[in-house]
Amino acid sequence: MTRYQLFAAAGLCLLALSACSRSGDIPILMNAASHQDDPDEFSIVPTGALQAPADFSTLPPPTPGGTNLVDPDPRAQAVVALGGRVSAERTSGIPAADAGLVGYAGRGGVSGDIRATLAAEDLELRRDNNPRLLERAFNTNVYRQAYEEQLLDPQEELRRWRARGVRTPAAPPQR
Repeated sequence: MTRYQLFAAAGLCLLALSACSRSGDIPILMNAASHQDDPDEFSIVPTGALQAPADFSTLPPPTPGGTNLVDPDPRAQAVVALGGRVSAERTSGIPAADAGLVGYAGRGGVSGDIRATLAAEDLELRRDNNPRLLERAFNTNVYRQAYEEQLLDPQEELRRWRARGVRTPAAPPQR
């Protein structure tokens, strides 16, 4: 084989290998190394319809960068959805009526830096699961490989729960 034929064969092999790529199958959210330059669709919150107050003299003065009266308040909506009261006076950030509940929920200890701790543990787990040579070279996703033993097979879980007699109304009916 001549040198020209060898280079042509190597180029063809690389071209064939690149055609096997399935980069479209891996969601960007699972790739820890991905960088997103476009807007985050979860940060866009629809506002309510504008309303004219009964008395314009009761309006607060405008504050640059402040909120509008019809702007949604996700935190307040979450409090109401969970059965709390938005109007409850908070001195330490927790309504006095909920102090017992918060104390019980945090009985095992509360870590203020839980997000940073989990991110560090996740990074260590993915590093310990030895990404393949090309995954390391191109800094690609090893998420599924790292968490393979923790994955649930939804069909197997459905069969397991149905075998125990548990109703599964959200799942398709049995055939």
